[in-house]
Parts: sequence; C-alpha cells; structure tokens
Amino acid sequence: MATINDNYLKLKAGYLFPEIARRVNAFAESNPEAKIIRLGIGDVTEPLPEACRLAMIEAVNDMGDRASFKGYGPEQGYAWLREAIAQHDFQAKGCDVDASEIFISDGSKCDCGNILDIFGSNNTIAVTDPVYPVYVDTNVMAGHTGDANDQGEYGGLVYLPITAANDFTAQIPSQKVDLIYLCFPNNPTGATASRDHLQAWVDYARSHGSIIFFDAAYEAFITDPAIPHSIYEIPGARECAIEFRSFSKNAGFTGTRCALTIVPKSLIGKAADGSDVDLWRLWNRRQSTKFNGVSYIVQRGAAAVYSEAGQAQVKELVSFYMENAQMIRAQLTAAGLQVYGGVNAPYVWVQTPPGLSSWDFFDKLLHTCNVVGTPGSGFGAAGEGYFRISAFNSRANVDAAMQRITAKFKG
Repeated sequence: MATINDNYLKLKAGYLFPEIARRVNAFAESNPEAKIIRLGIGDVTEPLPEACRLAMIEAVNDMGDRASFKGYGPEQGYAWLREAIAQHDFQAKGCDVDASEIFISDGSKCDCGNILDIFGSNNTIAVTDPVYPVYVDTNVMAGHTGDANDQGEYGGLVYLPITAANDFTAQIPSQKVDLIYLCFPNNPTGATASRDHLQAWVDYARSHGSIIFFDAAYEAFITDPAIPHSIYEIPGARECAIEFRSFSKNAGFTGTRCALTIVPKSLIGKAADGSDVDLWRLWNRRQSTKFNGVSYIVQRGAAAVYSEAGQAQVKELVSFYMENAQMIRAQLTAAGLQVYGGVNAPYVWVQTPPGLSSWDFFDKLLHTCNVVGTPGSGFGAAGEGYFRISAFNSRANVDAAMQRITAKFKG
C-alpha cells in the first residue's frame, strides 16, 4: 500500500477556520433571521479596477485571433509585466531590482510555501507569533518541524512574539537562525516596521548568512512616507532577502490570481559541501519545472495596474478599504476597546475585554452583534487575548457592524 507524508498528520493550524465556520453555521441554523456580517477573512469585495477589466477583455479578444493568440507563456512571466513592475514598484523608489529578478506567479501564498523547495531541511527557521499560518504549515508539511505542543507551537521553530508589550516589533533572536519570515504591514496585527527595524534585521541576516522571506503583500496600504514599502529600500537587503508581493489586495485580484517574487541575482546559499550556490538559478529551475506560468489574460490585467488610469483606480480602491479601517478603529475605540493596526494596514487588531479569551470574544460578537471576526489565538500563542477584524468589506456592512458593536459595548 502507498505510504503518505506523515508530516501532514502533525498539522494543527487547520483547526481555526473550520471551527469558525462550524460556530457560524450552528448559530445561523438556530437564528435564521440573523443578518450575519463577516469581517473575519482578508478577501476583497469591490470590483476589479476598470483599467484591469478592459485590458483583460482585450486580451480575451487576442486569444480569438490566430495572429495574436498566445499559448504557453514564459514561466517567469511576460517581460512587459516584469519591466513595468521593476520600474514602478522598485526602481522609482530607489530599489536596485531588475526585471530579470522578478518571477510572476498565481499567488504570494503559493510562493511563500514553494520557496522551501530550494532550501535544505536542516535550517533553523524563525517566525513571528502571531503568524500568517501558511509560513508554519508549509514547514510542517516539508518535515522541518517537530510535533506541536498544547499551545500549537511546533518543535524546531523559533517563535518571535509580537504583542503590545514590545510595540508589535519582531525582536531579533539571540541565537542564530537561517530562514526568517517577516510580514510587514503585518497580517494579522496590522503593525508596520520602521526603516531602522528592517535595517537591524538585514544586518543580522548578513552577519549570520541568513535569508529573510519578506512578505510585502500589504505594502500598498502604507501611507506614512517614513515606512519602507520594500525590504530592498534597506541597504544590504539584496544579499539576504527574498520579497513576495501580490495584486490580490491592492487591485482586488483575489479571485483573478497574480503575484510576484523577487529573487536577487546577488543572493547566495550554501550547498552541503560548503560551496556557494546562486539562489536565483535554483528558483528559476524550480519554476521552469513545476510551474507553467500565469495566463496571458491575467498578466495583461495586472500590467494595466501601471497605466495612468490603473494607478488612479488602484489608489481609489486602497483608499476605500483604508477608510473602512479608519471607521473600524474609530468606532471600536469609541466602544471602549483597545485597538491596534488599521493605520498603514487593512487589519485592525483588537485587545479582548478583561476576562474574555479570543474565542470568548468571538462568541460574544457572533451571538450579540451577529458579527464575525478571527480569534487571535488562531494565529499563534501570542495572539491569545486579541482579535482580528478585516477592513475588506462593503461600506454598508462595515458601518452596520460597527453600529452593532458600539451599541453593545457602550451600553
């Protein structure tokens, strides 16, 4: 009989969203008249920018003409999209990123897991706590961890708590780690990283031969000019960092799927014999073998983000969600709750009231306000006592949800 990858049996984090669904479904069945508002997930609700839609329609028409039809595209992505990204997102901000170092994919979530294919199994791995579950789960699947303890922490991982006590900054470990996951603006806390803080991480990584996996999926929501959008704004980052980005949240591509990963050609890893290995070459080989590229139609839509109309429409879309975040922050603060994030990020991180665990608060909001969020404990042990609310929803839903919560807690 065929054997399985036993590492999958160690997975615990899959408990969070099925349990949310179970509780919401049970409540809905018992209260069919309840109008439940879901602010728990990071999915967008507003239509794609018109510039992207029109570009994709034109691309569909291209596929109907033999002269403009496209079959297999380049695995790394079409040059015209990579060049637009390099120019607008990096070079315009002073980052030394060439189009040849950009790999187009169908999602940064996929890339954050797939990147492990080119790294060995004996690396020491650091993650923040709370953490985007994909970082942990993909390492569990790959056999890089031990079993989970009662708090859901896996043996073999170095956890870096980020809480109000340390101003939600990822403290640099005293021990040597090889692979470091950093996500800023942070999911789930909404925290950001200053230039000095990122410089400290880059200096650490360079001095220890470590690689930083920098997830910048929410960089478009940064409005403070002092906060870096890319790790490559930091001197030395080209020698120690891989960056992941996505069109999912800034341009609403969650259902369309387009993202990118930057692997600098100056990035070096070590082989088992101690020799230096070019990581760009390994990632290019991995992608060429396991990935056939993002569709021509979707890439044309993504390229339209960089048109004059696309830039204006994306800015408007980002502003819409950030206005939701500001509304959530203001209303929850008025209700007497302690809130964090939601300023340069689309997530608001709420401290639960005294005496209520993350799941207690979840149940209270569901049953008394008919509002769904995400218990912080589901993102890691340090998330206990917190709660994530997403700004990705319609204005009407956000307004209604905040009115319900304010009425309940003010009363």
